[in-house]
Amino acid sequence: MSTELKIYMTPDCAEQMRKELKELLYVKRPDTVRRVADAAAEGDRSENAEYIYGKRHLRKIDSRIHFLTKRIENAMVVDPVAQGKTAAGRVLFGATVTVEDQEGEEKVFRIVGIDEYNGARGLVSWKSPIGSALMRKEVGDLVTVKTPAGLKEFEIIDIVYTPIDGVEIISRI
Repeated sequence: MSTELKIYMTPDCAEQMRKELKELLYVKRPDTVRRVADAAAEGDRSENAEYIYGKRHLRKIDSRIHFLTKRIENAMVVDPVAQGKTAAGRVLFGATVTVEDQEGEEKVFRIVGIDEYNGARGLVSWKSPIGSALMRKEVGDLVTVKTPAGLKEFEIIDIVYTPIDGVEIISRI
């Protein structure tokens, strides 16, 4: 096991990373290698745009393979449902938290890993300002979060632990 810090993620995120890695290793990389080899066979590589861009794309693929491999090696996959059984009413990784702001508006946040965040869908990283402010809090607690618009206060009104499906990991290719 690596000495690097664990990367927390949901089972869906881990599965998506494994699928992407498999696609890169067994489909995209071999196809790119073949195209680069074909371009290299055409002669002068210094002026061969297909060869130059193919090599550049191959480096990006190799970089992404390395990134995903390290992420998967250091992954701490946390099932939200199992997490809920030990949470004792507190917000932990994987929780779906309903809060009410000062204007009485309800918002729902799901605490996920750093590779899974999607603000538009209410998926917030456990390391984000809102995620870290909510961690270990309970129903009825008030949390203050520093946002770009200034300080916001939320009251936690509900905490549930359900599967988090359909996350989209942030691709870098």
